[in-house]
Amino acid sequence: MPIALLALAVAAFGIGTTEFVMMGLLPEVAADLAVSIPDAGGYISLYALGVVIGAPVLTILGMRTRRKTILLSMLVLFTVGNVLSAFAPTHGLLLAARFVSGLPHGTFFGIGAVVAASLVPVAKRARAISTMFLGLTVANVVGVPVGTLLGQALGWRWTFGLVAVIGVAALAAVAALVPAQAKPADVSLRGELRAFTRPQVWLAFAVVVFGFAATFSFYSYIKPVLTEVTGYTPTAVTVLLAVFGIGMTVGTAVGGPLADRAPMTTLYVFLTALAGCLLLFVGTAHSMVLAPVTVFLIGATGFAAIPSIQARILDQAVEAPALGSASIQSTFNIANSLGAYLGGLVIAGGFGLTSPSWVGALLALVGLGFAVLSGLLERRQRHGGPGTPNTGWVGAREADIRIG
Repeated sequence: MPIALLALAVAAFGIGTTEFVMMGLLPEVAADLAVSIPDAGGYISLYALGVVIGAPVLTILGMRTRRKTILLSMLVLFTVGNVLSAFAPTHGLLLAARFVSGLPHGTFFGIGAVVAASLVPVAKRARAISTMFLGLTVANVVGVPVGTLLGQALGWRWTFGLVAVIGVAALAAVAALVPAQAKPADVSLRGELRAFTRPQVWLAFAVVVFGFAATFSFYSYIKPVLTEVTGYTPTAVTVLLAVFGIGMTVGTAVGGPLADRAPMTTLYVFLTALAGCLLLFVGTAHSMVLAPVTVFLIGATGFAAIPSIQARILDQAVEAPALGSASIQSTFNIANSLGAYLGGLVIAGGFGLTSPSWVGALLALVGLGFAVLSGLLERRQRHGGPGTPNTGWVGAREADIRIG
């Protein structure tokens, strides 16, 4: 694999760390800024809002800009957002800083996926995309636990200062290692948006919204489940969160090569496996031996399908690979919010702390249903039904993404 993918992975590591580390630092930040924990939850939701808004808006604004330039610009904005977070003196200013930090997230991953795929032969593009996303999953194994411990020991501001330093390192790595990109061909917003009239694009989004809300329904409430149901101490839970991150990393690494060989089969298999593992956790959550195993499996199955769905949107949004790929990142954050909301709903309804897991299983099956519908529609198109299947974004936009 090209060394440029390492630079993209370093950037993904920094972005993943700043996204998730706030969950581990909420009590410290809330106490320092004299706000309640629910109010401090706004630091998480404002970041997500930044992702949802920033992904399509910044990608559209950069349509006529070289992709490497966009990547570098997003890393500058990411670094500035984390510097502002580190020095924010009030609750309101930290909310604004977190929103700024989230703005470049979706555009970076969207453009980064297109660039990563363009660096390798078509047969290896999902593997290349998964290599970049490994940085995001490794952030949950290393970045988030280390950032949480640093914030607890020295103060939460040091954590965001460290993330800003990672942002500078990623900026230097991308500048030095990612090849120069050819200037995009003339495109229009109407032409870019034409891709979103295709049913397959919306089916891909539906797979993400429901299929990956399943994982977030479970993950949002993993800490109280492991402490109050399984019986682990809060310190041990920090280790188990790393186990979940290791599962994410393994799943992403395995999912890339499998997606290159059979993307739809990979989606079917891992969404089905995710539903099964989530149902299994309802029982294994009561065992200190089996719970960690299931946590690992949920992380692995939940993220193994990501390279498939990322590669699929590149196939289906031929006219707008970057906008389609960035929009997937917005959709992931919608999935995050949906999963957390539905999981909290069943807990509030008195169904118990493990109830988000069976809700997640149902969501995974809904996502699987949309994936199957997408596959059936594609098969119908191949056999002469209405609608012409795409031949792949690389061939259609080769001049636009050729390395120069």
